[in-house]
Amino acid sequence: MPTTSQPIYGLLAEFDNVEALLAAANKVRLEGYRKADAFTPYPVHGLSEALGLQKSIVPLLVFLGGAIGGLTGFFGLWFACVNYPLDIGGKPLYSWPAFIPITFEMTILGAAGMAVLSMLALNGLPRPHHPLFNSQRFQLASRDRFFICIEAADSRFDPSITRQFLQSLHPLGVEEVPE
Repeated sequence: MPTTSQPIYGLLAEFDNVEALLAAANKVRLEGYRKADAFTPYPVHGLSEALGLQKSIVPLLVFLGGAIGGLTGFFGLWFACVNYPLDIGGKPLYSWPAFIPITFEMTILGAAGMAVLSMLALNGLPRPHHPLFNSQRFQLASRDRFFICIEAADSRFDPSITRQFLQSLHPLGVEEVPE
């Protein structure tokens, strides 16, 4: 248990089955907590909706990265053909079918690059240590336990009221996580 002078990251509630976790996640959302997250050993269908998590903007960013990459490839080749003309066998200077492979490859490169960068930025990575790793019980999240964490940064967070609320959800335990 951390000392009272040490800042806390949030409160962590532990559950032993998916049904209890989903019911608790619905109640957390209905209670008005917005900075809450759940941790499970495997994907749980409906958990994102139960917590009220918003859709990710990563697909839009990947599309924009691909579009920018494709346009860069296409217009880069067009620029080269216009400014450095080569008459090869009487072919036209501007022959767009020849641009297709480079445009395709630049689209893939732009989309993949944006996917990696947006994923890292939106996940707050690189972050070598997360405060939840301070909890000894949290190691079970990768084996057979299910957790919900309500962060202290939430506007509705009050240590005693939030602890009482989490205990009313009948978890196996509620733990204070130091920052």
